[in-house]
Amino acid sequence: MSPQPPDSDWIVPPAPFSGQIHLADYDPTWPAQYEAVAARIRGAIGDTALLLEHAGSTSVPGIAAKNQIDVVLGVPDATDEDAYVPALEAAGFELAIREPEWFEHRLFRGRDPKVNLHTYSADCEEIPRMLAFRDWLRTHPDDRELYEREKRRLAEQHWDTVQDYADAKTEVIREIVGRALAGDGTDVHGTDDGAGRP
Repeated sequence: MSPQPPDSDWIVPPAPFSGQIHLADYDPTWPAQYEAVAARIRGAIGDTALLLEHAGSTSVPGIAAKNQIDVVLGVPDATDEDAYVPALEAAGFELAIREPEWFEHRLFRGRDPKVNLHTYSADCEEIPRMLAFRDWLRTHPDDRELYEREKRRLAEQHWDTVQDYADAKTEVIREIVGRALAGDGTDVHGTDDGAGRP
């Protein structure tokens, strides 16, 4: 299981959680919810958004998911926070975590709808892995069903944090991403052994 982020990375720690994970059946409004969120982001930072994509399970038609929209944002330089953080915060996205040790990832949280906005430098190697996973699930029903079965199985267990649930999916994600990337063995989390932040 991957390590939790260092305490120093958290700006706004996650809310306390203990229990099972609720997965909602696929909601056909999720793509439209993403488009509304994307429009807010583009309106806030304009051309600084070099890449903007709907990711995560809500971007895959037919699959159950936590009811939150995952968005991938690529900016020229994720470490240049002055170029995008104030504008995103003004648009209602709260910077929650800064992870310099993991691709310089910044996570923003949004509400109405609930959003996880994953921000990287646009040339970050993690972005193609995330999008390859999404695109493969969209076009390969066997792996889509495999992933959903594993999600539902894990969601029924008791978790101390939502991150522990996410970490528990590492093995099946790595397996599917390996197929999506033509079996080159590259891990979705950016390491060969699966150790790293999902």
